[in-house]
Amino acid sequence: MRSRREPNLSIPLENLRRDLRTRLESDKQMSGAWAIVPLLPIMVGIVVVVVIFAAIFSAIGSLGPSGTTTTGGSAIAAALVGSIFLLYSLYFVVLILVAVMIFKLVSRRNTHFNRQILLQEDIISMAREMSARKGADVSIFLNNMDRSVKEARLEEVEKNATLWAILIFVSGLGMLYAGYFLMKDFFRHERREDLFINDMLRTFNALGVPINFPYRNPPIPDRSFALYFILTLITGSIFAVYWVYVLVSDPNNHFRQQMLMEDTIMAQLSGTPSPAPIPAPPPS
Repeated sequence: MRSRREPNLSIPLENLRRDLRTRLESDKQMSGAWAIVPLLPIMVGIVVVVVIFAAIFSAIGSLGPSGTTTTGGSAIAAALVGSIFLLYSLYFVVLILVAVMIFKLVSRRNTHFNRQILLQEDIISMAREMSARKGADVSIFLNNMDRSVKEARLEEVEKNATLWAILIFVSGLGMLYAGYFLMKDFFRHERREDLFINDMLRTFNALGVPINFPYRNPPIPDRSFALYFILTLITGSIFAVYWVYVLVSDPNNHFRQQMLMEDTIMAQLSGTPSPAPIPAPPPS
């Protein structure tokens, strides 16, 4: 006979399932090919220089036996004007690519952070329901988990991805600061999330639902913005290739490990012993 208390757990479980389904939109993997974006201005400069020299050599080749001709000077002038137009056109294209990259990076930061807050709130609701059903006192752990979520709401404030993309056209300082908070925010997010997970594991262990999964390997390191900035300056933006690479790859790795952890949590909680066990959902 089914217990009347069973629906109490089905509601937070369904919320958890919805949280896991939304990660397909919030936790998007980005290609490491975005790392070549910092090299594009250098490539643009090389192309423009090649065009200028080609035009000059062409003009020199058009000189007559006397070494004087008006067409040679006109060709050089046209080449210079064309090169300037080409430079600005290609530079504008590069700015658009940089803006698109920043938009993607900031946007997935926002969506992932927001989803994690909802997920953690639903995990807390699940733990409260189980605690009330079992009559177990896990108030200390629940308080710690609540505090982690409150800190996340205060510190992981959503940033306007469109605004940061537009700032790229105004000043290069916008890109620098975007690189700073994208690097630091994910490090702090992961450390705060690990604290939440530790309290969550102790909570469910006290409720008779041990959850086991490996710790992050590797975790996001605390990278130095000052060091990355200096290395970018002294290498003529070449080091920025690696900087962009870690801005892309760190969240990618975080999302992959997060997916495994969430699936493990969902599988364990779906099989939580109860008067009438709730069947695990089919894989989605």
